[in-house]
Amino acid sequence: MIPLSEKLRPKIISEIVGQDKVLAFIHASIRARRPLSFLMYGPPGCGKTTIARVYSQAFQIPLVNLSGVLNSTVELKKILKEAQETPLFSRQILLFVDEIHRFNRAQQDIFLPFLEDGSLILIGATTENPSFSLNSALLSRMRVFTLESLNRSALNEIIDRYESVKGSSSIDKETRNSLIDLCGGDGRHLMNMLENLEVGLPIQQRPPLYDRHQNWHFNLISALHKSIRGSDPDAALYWFARMIEGGEDPLYIGRRLIRMASEDIGLADPEALDRVLSSFNAFNILGSPEGVLSLAQAVLYLALAPKSNATYNGYRAAQSEANKTGQIAPPDHILSNPKDYIYDPDTPHGFSGQNYFPNEFERISFYQPVERGFERELKKRVEYFSKLRVHLHQSIH
Repeated sequence: MIPLSEKLRPKIISEIVGQDKVLAFIHASIRARRPLSFLMYGPPGCGKTTIARVYSQAFQIPLVNLSGVLNSTVELKKILKEAQETPLFSRQILLFVDEIHRFNRAQQDIFLPFLEDGSLILIGATTENPSFSLNSALLSRMRVFTLESLNRSALNEIIDRYESVKGSSSIDKETRNSLIDLCGGDGRHLMNMLENLEVGLPIQQRPPLYDRHQNWHFNLISALHKSIRGSDPDAALYWFARMIEGGEDPLYIGRRLIRMASEDIGLADPEALDRVLSSFNAFNILGSPEGVLSLAQAVLYLALAPKSNATYNGYRAAQSEANKTGQIAPPDHILSNPKDYIYDPDTPHGFSGQNYFPNEFERISFYQPVERGFERELKKRVEYFSKLRVHLHQSIH
């Protein structure tokens, strides 16, 4: 029995919903009668396979399907060789490679000579960021399009097409909205749910789009980090929940929160690091799901804390200088057995003003606190000691 998703699959370009950018390219390519290689990067169920099929039909070029999961290097070479030698293909072939990111670098290089001599039109589909997963040599020979999950309008069109094929309007507005909410922008999953309704099976929500070890892992932790840095507690909670519901290791998120406390907040709120460490320890004690709430508390605290990267910038600047001047010894008076060292707590100000930098270069200001949170107070202290240092130095001379 043919699946509903195959019955409803568009046969011509005008039936494809969403994805305006790649469709504009396809229209221009067809008008010019010039088939071109391109890569589609996007989530499952957004129309990548359909677009490849329709494109090949528009040029009446036979389509050869490959899978980065199923086909080996030997099979890949055999398919390309047979396709070129078969008169039916008339020299030029159109090859659609699903999950092309699963091919390793050596396998990807196999396509290059065929693309160079024009005998191959390659259409790739990937759910992974091509900048990370594909050879630059291959990417330079293809146009790259980012496809989005289908929006409500596009999903409504799919339901309209389903009702047109059925010859009746059997889905009420409430059910229609529920189906669209549950499919998560995945057209294929929407059609699977429609098929379930036909036979009286329960419909299921599409699982969260997440991969703990690949692109979505990095996309979502970046979204969480930037939401916290941007002081948006609601967005931060959303991305945190997306990662947890997607199956991310909560301890990984906790470790990143510890990093954020120092990188983006630092001494603007000295309690931030302690709060995150307490939440991290609480999760270690409670585990999932109870301990997740302690991490959510840390997410909110960091999002609402005053922000400063003065600690981060100060360390990076000191690190750079240390790499350049790592061969210079400390001044004599602060070595392990100093003769001229002044013990600061014994001085009238509790501050001697003596030099602690190497004698070979001028004093450098690495740490520059901002006028936010507790660093406002630290800024006053930095300025106080700076002025006192100058005063004591002048009084000596």
